[in-house]
Amino acid sequence: MDGRVPEARSARFERQQVAVLVVDDEAGMRAALREARSSLARDEVPVGCVIVHDGMIVGRGHNQVESLQDATAHAEVLAIGAASNALGSWRLADCTLYVTLEPCAMCAGAIVLARLGRLVYGAADPKAGACGSVLDVVGERRLNHRVAVTPGVLEPECGELLRAFFRKKRKAALRLAEPEEGG
Repeated sequence: MDGRVPEARSARFERQQVAVLVVDDEAGMRAALREARSSLARDEVPVGCVIVHDGMIVGRGHNQVESLQDATAHAEVLAIGAASNALGSWRLADCTLYVTLEPCAMCAGAIVLARLGRLVYGAADPKAGACGSVLDVVGERRLNHRVAVTPGVLEPECGELLRAFFRKKRKAALRLAEPEEGG
């Protein structure tokens, strides 16, 4: 081996070296919102997630369910995988997960299994939220780990991103359903 780093690995390494300091919950949620906008740009449900350890982002994720055709490609699951790889451990007890939408049951289960220390979310999910709205997986006493939860951080901004996405989807569906004139 000549000591050179392969190009793909080098690019990934350089991206990871860009330090983003997260000093408070609002900064963490703003980083998650940037990830959500990445989903939006790909016509995915705009949910974004970052995981912070010692003030630094160690994992990022945004919904990729449609593009990957994978029901498990939620922002939280992808961010947990990235953080575990970055830290070299599946145990993320000293980390905080920031996500723009209250996690579903699958993601809440992954948060518990990863032993995350803290969860901060933006908008509540009254239809599928599993961190207090419909279920409370992260607070379930019968499980071996519970997660501290801070809800509602930048909720208006997080919620509006989702509402705008679904409004656009409904309008597009109505246009397709309308009969053509003159036919």
